[in-house]
Amino acid sequence: MDLLVAENIHKSFAKHKALNDVSISVPEASIFGLLGPNGAGKTTLIRIINQITAPDTGKVCLSGNPLRPEHIGLIGYLPEERGLYKKMKVGEQAIYLSMLKGMSKKDAKQQLKYWFDKYEIGGWWNRKVEELSKGMQQKVQFIITVLHKPKLLIFDEPFSGFDPINTELIKSEILNLRNQGSTVIFSTHNMASVEEICDHIALINNSEKILDGKVSEIKDTYRNSTFELEYDNNPVELSKFLPLNFEILEKEKIESGFRAKIKLPSDEYTNELLTLMMQNSRINLFKELIPSMNEIFIRRVTENN
Repeated sequence: MDLLVAENIHKSFAKHKALNDVSISVPEASIFGLLGPNGAGKTTLIRIINQITAPDTGKVCLSGNPLRPEHIGLIGYLPEERGLYKKMKVGEQAIYLSMLKGMSKKDAKQQLKYWFDKYEIGGWWNRKVEELSKGMQQKVQFIITVLHKPKLLIFDEPFSGFDPINTELIKSEILNLRNQGSTVIFSTHNMASVEEICDHIALINNSEKILDGKVSEIKDTYRNSTFELEYDNNPVELSKFLPLNFEILEKEKIESGFRAKIKLPSDEYTNELLTLMMQNSRINLFKELIPSMNEIFIRRVTENN
């Protein structure tokens, strides 16, 4: 079942078309990657979902109901732009922002203490925000975003400002939230993160959606029957025993013998390639080269421009 559905969204600012007939469906208890180059329209769509702005035409539904002001309490939003009050004390501000989301002061303080200790920032409770590093401020904002246990979480570039260790910490937490039933919209330029945590994606470019679906199915669609092989020294050239329609993309000498990349006419020829190689050499490695999400991203955006 879909938690959030946006249908035929159009949005213009003056003469600029930000979104042109964009539709997405975000399944419950999933991580949905909202991808695209800078200026593609991702942030505009996120702002519409958060009711910061409204679409010119089209509609957005949450749990089957058109978005209403009271739905704001069901959404947790971590924007790319940071928004903490620098002169306020960290704990005081965290409680204040949590209460804006409907939590009582007592519950907010109790849960904030737990999260601050978990992320090892409890000692900064009475310090001013401006004394915190960018990464620490990001941790505080992440905690405030998830604290009231919203049905829908929206993270816009959540790893900005984090070192690799804290990036993995937040990535693990996002996966935990999904596993506990939260639904996540995740906007990022980091394609490696998309492959690691996203279940579904939508790719927006030049204000239009140009690709969407399950990550696994998209990657399967872009398979091109290309294989990498490593094999022992072989006195016989590959071109001598491989059919002409087996395209040798590259070949190089390595310490254990040779490495080659070969493109087949289709997957139906995989066993034939393996059989021919085994008849002429000893195989040390044989794997299919499946395009990464980064390669698919670049290809589709280039085709769309």
